[in-house]
Amino acid sequence: MKNNNYITTDTYQTNKNHPRDLLDRLSLGTPLYFAIRFVGQLIGNRRLALADNFDTQMWAKRSMDIFKLTERCGARYHIEGLENINKNEGPVVFIGNHMGMLETMIFPGLIASRREVTFVVKDSLVSHPLFGPVMRARKPITVERKDPIADFKKVMTDGVENLNKGISVVVFPQSQRKVEFVPAEFNSLGIKLAKKAKAPVVPVAIKTDFWKNGKIIKDIGRLDRKLPIHIKFGEPFTIEGPGKNEHQLVIDFIKENLGQWK
Repeated sequence: MKNNNYITTDTYQTNKNHPRDLLDRLSLGTPLYFAIRFVGQLIGNRRLALADNFDTQMWAKRSMDIFKLTERCGARYHIEGLENINKNEGPVVFIGNHMGMLETMIFPGLIASRREVTFVVKDSLVSHPLFGPVMRARKPITVERKDPIADFKKVMTDGVENLNKGISVVVFPQSQRKVEFVPAEFNSLGIKLAKKAKAPVVPVAIKTDFWKNGKIIKDIGRLDRKLPIHIKFGEPFTIEGPGKNEHQLVIDFIKENLGQWK
């Protein structure tokens, strides 16, 4: 996929002199300008999806449009390990912590620009009036988060099917977005999927508290422009044995990087 907006280097860091949009500066620290532009992007995505024009390349492109919008609204990215996204020729399982809306929006630009990928998401997103058409166009693996056994079976079945087709899978094992990383709440679903499909794991550490969860509308919170954004993709590894050690590897990878980014 060739597009000048895609990041083709192994690391990326926002230029410290990156210009901010004038209207964002005039918003006096509020998320008003960003929210208006972001919702406009989502409406555009919905329109494209309903017109059956939301393939992987379009998904990645529109994701990078949001990436660039956040930069113009004060985001400062520090991204490492992008070479690990497609270090393996075959599909992989990406397993990371989940802080907020930001990673959901920009991961397609980082990952889908390099390889085919889908996400494990809440089924409510598929029926959402704004997000729904885009979600359905990208055929995610949906879970209800009401019955853990049913969700497990769904991810194992649909996840293996996707991986067998060459489509990588992104799993956020936490039940909900949280700024604080609590290992006890980080389940081993991704590891079990990788083990069953005999696919490598790429751990991902994420610090995206720049974009807060909203109090009224959860997906549109304030922007804390003092906080840098950190994302790191680790070296791929395979599952040996039951997977307990590998699950701990992912946890340690996330904890170590979050500790360095404080």
